[in-house]
This record gives sequence, structure tokens and C-alpha cells, in this order.
Amino acid sequence: MGFDEEWGRLRSDATASQSTGMRLNSAGTGPLLPGTEDLAATPAQKASAANTIETELEPNTKKAGVWADETSGSAVTGLEGWETAAGLKKVQETWEKQVKALMGRLSGEKGALRATSGLFVKNDVEIDSGFAPLRSKLNNL
Repeated sequence: MGFDEEWGRLRSDATASQSTGMRLNSAGTGPLLPGTEDLAATPAQKASAANTIETELEPNTKKAGVWADETSGSAVTGLEGWETAAGLKKVQETWEKQVKALMGRLSGEKGALRATSGLFVKNDVEIDSGFAPLRSKLNNL
């Protein structure tokens, strides 16, 4: 059997065994993430998340960064004159940059969480005041 014949047979077999249908197992219950009913988060939840960043994530990330910095610095000093010291120094510099970037990201997220609550409240007040002219005076009777 020649190449063309064998190729045609294999292609035909592969095409026959493939299903062209599509099936979804689940579409999820929420608009974005499975299990979410809505996109709402209370101001208390936002404040709690911001406080967790401030009291746990930022201090622990800083502590881990300093610990790794000190340990790497000791290793670089101990291996002075070896190529390994130069490699460790490069790793240490990269680590410092990554820790600094992570600390900046945590700080930004914390600030955004705290600011978002205020923006939603302000937005709700503005929407409510926009409906004020449409309210019936009979509601106050």
C-alpha cells in the first residue's frame, strides 16, 4: 500500500471516529464564577479584606522578604570568590524586585478595596436622588 492510500485510510478512520457535537457539562449558577449568585460584596466584606491585607499579608510578605534577603546575603558572603556567589546575588536582586512589586500590588489592592465601598455608596446615593423627582407625594401621607 502506498503513502497516499494509507494516508487516505487513516484520515477517513479519524474523521469517522470524531464527534462533531458539543456538550456543556454546566453553565454555572452565577454570571462569572460558578456558585456566585451576584457580584455584590458588602462594605464590611471589602473592609475585612483590606484589613486582612494590612494586618496579615503585608507584614508576612515583608517578613519573608527580609528573611530571604538576610539568608541569601549570608550565603553570598560565605561563598565570596566563587561563581555561586554571583549567581546567588543575581537571585537575591530578582527576589528583592519581586517582593517590592508584590508589596506594591498588595497596597494597591488594599486601597482599591477601601475606595470601592465609598464609590458604590456615592453611586447609590446619586441614583436615589435621580429618582426623587419621580416619587409621589402620596408616599409621605
